[in-house]
Amino acid sequence: MEWQQILGFYHVARLQSFTKAGEATFRTQSALSQQIKALEMELEAPLIERIGKGRLKLTSAGESFLAFAEMVLNHYDRFKEELLELKGARKGRLTVAAPYTPLYHLFPDKIREFATRFPQVELTLLDRPQDKVIQLVRNGDVDIGLALESSIQEDLMTIRWKKVETVLMVPRGHPLTTKKRITMKQIAPYPLILPPRDRRYQGRTALESYFQKSGLNYRVVMESSNVELTSVYVEMGLGISLATVVTDLPALKQRMLDFLPLSHHFPSDHLALIIRKKASVASCRSTFVNALLEGDRPPPYSSPA
Repeated sequence: MEWQQILGFYHVARLQSFTKAGEATFRTQSALSQQIKALEMELEAPLIERIGKGRLKLTSAGESFLAFAEMVLNHYDRFKEELLELKGARKGRLTVAAPYTPLYHLFPDKIREFATRFPQVELTLLDRPQDKVIQLVRNGDVDIGLALESSIQEDLMTIRWKKVETVLMVPRGHPLTTKKRITMKQIAPYPLILPPRDRRYQGRTALESYFQKSGLNYRVVMESSNVELTSVYVEMGLGISLATVVTDLPALKQRMLDFLPLSHHFPSDHLALIIRKKASVASCRSTFVNALLEGDRPPPYSSPA
């Protein structure tokens, strides 16, 4: 069994295409096909099944071999990182995916400091919706992701970063600011700015469900999935809004807004860093995680053994 056979099979399995895998490994499609045939002969088991034009499917043996290939490649990456550590260098490639809001408001200072301290690390940032971030991490397409902890399943490892709360965002001096404990019934009479109807936005689902069960009329004057955009229109008095936010977000503090707690209706959550459990975390990834957590919590994060 040769290294190039393992690498070639891994790319074919991940990309579901001999053509794309050939481009990724700088080999012709026919050369890649011959490598995998030789691998199947050595293992005495078919690894890939062709099901129609251009479509591939891994056999049971192929699924097992993919897990083996991932383990080998992860250990190889880990070894390269450790070798660089022994040489006194901190190098590597790191791809991080996160939604727009934390990338815009929470990352810049951290990224600037990280890039200054570790210029040899090739860092790539991806602006993606939360569900896409989780998918990219699960597929191994990015090294680290950021999402709400409540949306992450147990197959992924999470590291808590910042606490977030669901609050009622209102213009400064709004009548509801005089209430000690906001009820859903008190919210209903005011024009609402809500996120689109989508399973990702549980706050809207819960709010509308209560209104409908209680027979309360309500009016949505605007739909927006972006908290910054929403804050502009709340500030100008178009409506009030539910927002799940890091409450000390500087950009929101600068606006003429009040944030009324709704913790009695919605549990708090956390922004969490996401890493695949099966992935061996290279030293530059551990360094990035600790750089992001610095100032938010003391315990350092280290790569799993």
